[in-house]
Amino acid sequence: MKIYFLGTGTSQGIPVVGSNHSVCQSTDLKDKRLRVSVWVTWENNSIVIDCGPDFRQQMLTSGCLQLDAILFTHEHADHTAGLDDIRPFFFKQKSAIPVYAHQRVLESLSKRFDYIFDNENKYPGAPSVTTIEVKNNFPFSINDTEIIPINANHGSIQVFGYRIKDFTYLTDVKSIEKEEIEKIKGTKILVINALREEEHSTHFNLQDALNFIHLVQPESAYLTHISHLLGFHEEVQKKLPKNVFLAYDNLEITI
Repeated sequence: MKIYFLGTGTSQGIPVVGSNHSVCQSTDLKDKRLRVSVWVTWENNSIVIDCGPDFRQQMLTSGCLQLDAILFTHEHADHTAGLDDIRPFFFKQKSAIPVYAHQRVLESLSKRFDYIFDNENKYPGAPSVTTIEVKNNFPFSINDTEIIPINANHGSIQVFGYRIKDFTYLTDVKSIEKEEIEKIKGTKILVINALREEEHSTHFNLQDALNFIHLVQPESAYLTHISHLLGFHEEVQKKLPKNVFLAYDNLEITI
């Protein structure tokens, strides 16, 4: 299995538009972060988790040529706004793209992208999707591979993370129940959000993320959904435990 980090930034990305913050002015490519998303491949499977406003650029940069499914964590724009850019995959593959999400998220997407979800009088240039509702405690399969949804809270909003074999991906998490943590234990690679050092009302800060990693005990953990307020990549990385890494855009790891 290969995990390719398409984007590792928060909702504004880094650099933030109009900002003169020192991290936003950095020339280190690891300090330049598109909106958060990950591309996962195994055997002949190719999926993405979330599809934000940088999706087109991410697909071109990564060289992704096949899209078997999109798994959505939640409905916020930085995770969903690139849905229209699945069109080239739809035209090439000549079949509807499966999208997996909570029913609330599917309803939100169908309102915002009604021309994609409509089946009557459909505009000929629009892509098509097949919708699959994700429910907590109901694993599902993509080409015979089990996907385990992980239920978590983004402040007052429910979000899903996903475990695929020995890989678990969680973003925009602020709290998670004990029974959900049990679904994660034993994973080799954990990806978890770490917004900044200061406490935040809807996201793990750095210490929250480190505490969670200590609880789950993966072999390796990668931090994502990072804001410029966390600091320079190289400086932050030096402070982290040996098995914890700041993810960065276009990082690729193999399990």
